[in-house]
Amino acid sequence: MGLPFRDPALSLKGRVSDLLGRLTDEEKVAMLHQRQPAVPRLGLAEFRTGTEALHGVAWLGPATVFPQAVGLAATWDTDLVRRVGEAVGVEARGFHRRDPVAHGLNVWAPVVNPLRDPRWGRNEEGYSEDPVLTAAMGTAYARGLRGDHPRYLRTAPTLKHFLGYNNEDDRCTTSSDLRPRVLHEYELPCFRGPIEAGAAVAVMPSYNLVNGRPAHLSPLIGRELRAWAPDGLAVVSDAYAPSNVAGTQGYLPTQVEAHAALLKAGLDSFTDQDADPTLVVESVTAALAAGLLERADVDRAVGNVLRLRFRLGEFDPPEDNPYAAIAPDVIGSHGGLALEAARQAVVLLRNESFLPLRPGVELAVIGTHADALFEDWYSGTLPYRVTVRRGLERFAAVSCHEGVDRIALRAPDGRYLGVRGGAVGLGGRELFDRFDWGDGVWALRDVASRRYLGTAADGSLVATAATPGGWDVRELFEPRSEGGSVVLRNVVQGTDTGPFEVELVVDGTAAAAELAARAGAVVLVLGNDPHVNGRETQDRTTLRLPSLDLVRAVREANPDTVLVLVSSYPYALEGEEEHLPAIVWTAHGGQEQGRAVAEALFGEFPPSGRLPQTWYRSDDDLPGILDYDVIRSGGTYLYFAGEPLFPFGHGLSYTTFEHTSPAYADGVVSVSVTNTGAVAGAEVVQLYSAAPGSRVRQPLRRLQSFRRVRLEPGETAVVELPVEHLWHWDVTTGRRVVEAGRYELMIGASSRDIRARLVVDVPGEVIGPRAGVLRAADFDDCDGVRLVDDEVEFTREGAWIAFHDVVPGDRAAPPGVGVSFDGASLLLTAHAAGVRVREVR
Repeated sequence: MGLPFRDPALSLKGRVSDLLGRLTDEEKVAMLHQRQPAVPRLGLAEFRTGTEALHGVAWLGPATVFPQAVGLAATWDTDLVRRVGEAVGVEARGFHRRDPVAHGLNVWAPVVNPLRDPRWGRNEEGYSEDPVLTAAMGTAYARGLRGDHPRYLRTAPTLKHFLGYNNEDDRCTTSSDLRPRVLHEYELPCFRGPIEAGAAVAVMPSYNLVNGRPAHLSPLIGRELRAWAPDGLAVVSDAYAPSNVAGTQGYLPTQVEAHAALLKAGLDSFTDQDADPTLVVESVTAALAAGLLERADVDRAVGNVLRLRFRLGEFDPPEDNPYAAIAPDVIGSHGGLALEAARQAVVLLRNESFLPLRPGVELAVIGTHADALFEDWYSGTLPYRVTVRRGLERFAAVSCHEGVDRIALRAPDGRYLGVRGGAVGLGGRELFDRFDWGDGVWALRDVASRRYLGTAADGSLVATAATPGGWDVRELFEPRSEGGSVVLRNVVQGTDTGPFEVELVVDGTAAAAELAARAGAVVLVLGNDPHVNGRETQDRTTLRLPSLDLVRAVREANPDTVLVLVSSYPYALEGEEEHLPAIVWTAHGGQEQGRAVAEALFGEFPPSGRLPQTWYRSDDDLPGILDYDVIRSGGTYLYFAGEPLFPFGHGLSYTTFEHTSPAYADGVVSVSVTNTGAVAGAEVVQLYSAAPGSRVRQPLRRLQSFRRVRLEPGETAVVELPVEHLWHWDVTTGRRVVEAGRYELMIGASSRDIRARLVVDVPGEVIGPRAGVLRAADFDDCDGVRLVDDEVEFTREGAWIAFHDVVPGDRAAPPGVGVSFDGASLLLTAHAAGVRVREVR
């Protein structure tokens, strides 16, 4: 068409400006919706934000499926994670070539929310409880997605979910309290790393509120996120979140006011009401007419998304863009890389000289995950499946049992519930396999058809699903006792079926134990179904592994039992770990999971993964799931003073490593690492710091940097580890500060397995005691308060906040609170509930 915006020789800013100037006001408003309509008169095609690409391209059919994000982080290998991101980006381009409209190039990944609480239903989507590791993995994955071309993006990666998002229950109405130190030290670095590196080019805010304000309205979008972005940033909403502001959240009275506020806060694209743009268009149009918005607000938002479209090469000749030539035949072509990632994600948690297994041993492979692979909500469709059983068959003779009960359900009239030709009804005796996933939830699989019992939209029973799944998982039932019988209540619809008498045909635990007793060794493979009892919209209620009775029965029948846990999150094992000679963990590892686990168990590819989050001994070790203040509550490995089941960074090897000759110079620690064992292996050298003399509470241990190194027996490598995170957020100056003083630097194989130590004097800043006005949100300790915007609200009489290291002096008590000094600490105590304080003078 010869229009200036199509001229690649013009600057990006000039091209965006030219195209904006050619769009009508109505066309611009329409482009605020996720599905930007086509503009035929300018030759603009329809554009859609949002293709899920968390660990492979999702929801579009078979594609290469890599380990879950938490599994990728377990590799502690940023180069590998970058290559996985690249492969996913290439396949996303392949899908786009197949259908440019339906398969967009704005990919919604990676998730960089720190995994503060392992009960979070979406734990599998994040990388780590540590902000340094999270930022490193998020940057690597996003860099792979975007590519390294100086002009064009392979895809446009979007960080999820900004901010303070780590609980699912009531997620749209709960508020995450983030005082400045927690915000700047724990939450923001996870987003800052990928954005500042230019790896991520977009951000999605989260459903929750932060300090009483919807995250989609956070002033941090403009104040922090966009300040870090070297080449601009697009902000896209989460699904239905915009209408929540005046809806579920009730934060603003009308949709018109809400949409105006969202644009003012920095939102560029509204993912709302699915494909229907009516609410967005009408609300924004009304806001413009009422003077709540200016045309410049709309131009800014539309321009930010258009900038992505230009960078993706949409308006340039295809021959100029190397990514435009990627064809659909790349889809599903990265099986080799999937295997490499699955191998490196395997973590050896415990090994009492039991592993590796000897070839030729007769194996009993037992458990729900022995011969099954599980997809999760954001998983792609597996193109093929190598289960643990299949993987082990290469090394040994294998017999297998799922370890689940087989039952019949008899109605009062003597007939049985069954599946015949896809229909569910009563008749002759039929059998179901009963999967007990904990929390009193069953899934029932028809033995003959291998389809799961569920409900249709009208509440009637069906048996069509190959596995529990979907947004509403209708294949789950809560058994309720009724006069000696059982009524099955559907978890989603609340409809009851029954009553039935449950006839136990096969005791799964007894059968598994019998098989175990006859075997030379046992591989017990258990874990979670990512669609059950912990997923998006549902947090876990406990860390406890549901199948502990099976674990006990099997290892009592055969002490030569290795427990393989395949899960989206850590478990508590209630002491069973002490009775097992070996324990292995992997996240759901994609299509090659079984091959990777088998190779690890037999030593063909020795395990080298490391835990990206703490495994606690019990629920009692955790603060409340809504307590986001990791500093005050002692949350995560950073502040946890107890004894974990398995610590952050933990992972064993089939060889041994020695760390010697540590030295520190010019902000870098060097250490010699030697493989002192008899086989090759990979060590992840981890550098931690502590600041015992700090004037504020700092982490007990804090990851500074890490490096994965593979060594042959007897080989030595000198590893250099930068020291970059000695700072903390100083509330007296409102910035990052490195205190002058003595720091301890610790080199180890995990956060608790420290092999070498250094004490160094750092010439930083000297921070004096606090004087002058104190912002209430900058407290050091508290009880019974919550944060509301920039104020502290005391939720009951006697609630308090404390400020440490304060210059003594007369201070006026804000209305409704008392002020007192205890040494160098200032204490504010509420006289009544509901009092709010912004500052103390």
